[in-house]
Amino acid sequence: MVDYNFKKSEDFALKLDLEDPLACFRRRFHIPEDVIYLDGNSLGLLSKEAEESVHRVINEWRNWGIKGWIEGSHPWFYFAETLGNLCARLVGAEPAEVVATGSTTVNIHSLVNTFYQPNESRKRILADALTFPTDIYALRSALRLRDLDPGKNLVFAPSVENRFLDEDQIVEMMDNRVALVFLPSVLYRSGQLLDMQKLTENAHKRGIPIGFDCSHSVGVVPHYFDKWRVDFALWCSYKYLNGGPGATAFLYVNKRHFDREPALAGWFGYVKEKQFDLAIEFEHSESAGGWQISSPPILSSAPLEGSLKIILEAGIDAIREKSLKLTSYLVYLIEEVLSHHPTISR
Repeated sequence: MVDYNFKKSEDFALKLDLEDPLACFRRRFHIPEDVIYLDGNSLGLLSKEAEESVHRVINEWRNWGIKGWIEGSHPWFYFAETLGNLCARLVGAEPAEVVATGSTTVNIHSLVNTFYQPNESRKRILADALTFPTDIYALRSALRLRDLDPGKNLVFAPSVENRFLDEDQIVEMMDNRVALVFLPSVLYRSGQLLDMQKLTENAHKRGIPIGFDCSHSVGVVPHYFDKWRVDFALWCSYKYLNGGPGATAFLYVNKRHFDREPALAGWFGYVKEKQFDLAIEFEHSESAGGWQISSPPILSSAPLEGSLKIILEAGIDAIREKSLKLTSYLVYLIEEVLSHHPTISR
């Protein structure tokens, strides 16, 4: 725990603002008037850079029409990979391992059905009851598609006070009946950040593939997917990545799995160089791009070009440091001020 030597005075708070190395980025976002915006965990605000990238794509559509797919500074045909290259730097991955595609839930269906390969002894999916409900819906669907009973084969790590998970207990549940582990990186109910490295190492020791829904962590917490050897991950982009409402999501597949056949095949997952051969036999790209299904939604992806550039400029480590400092200061003020307030303390 870092000792920040906080003080209770307003002057000290103002001093923290003046010394904040990221303070200059505030001017580059559109912030609603007379609002203290604390909903970035649900919908990040629009940056001027994201706004500019949207206007650029609209102008390309206006001026070039169909030629926008192959012309311009960022041809639309490669846009999903271009954005994946940018986002890969936030999650500790190689460029080919990340692609902007689909939505969170569609990516769950695609990746879970790829990596969930049950057999006679291993049929279970290990998840947790505190994750966002869409994840559970998708996992139950994967089981039903294989004529397996979700009531028997979807097992949940129990929670503590309906807010937290015990990682050691999760590891204990990784037995020889489990075919896949799928967990959130952060519990949206409490903000608990799971130790993805520990969970991945223990899953692999038992021969179990593991994936994570990182919608509540990418963009605010550094990740090291390659170093941790995570098998797959996915995340939305409208929260901490500031991609806008319903913006295109991302997925990650570790390169050691590039030879796997994607469970949900589609034209944009075809080998890029051969895509216009229009062959009826599917030959998937041996990259994360192989898990693309449909043509990328260019207008919903456009804000990400600007938003990712501003995040990379700020630096994910600096963003994490500021996040920890802000949270520590809030805890300090609660303990030093509110806990001693005569009305609140009762």
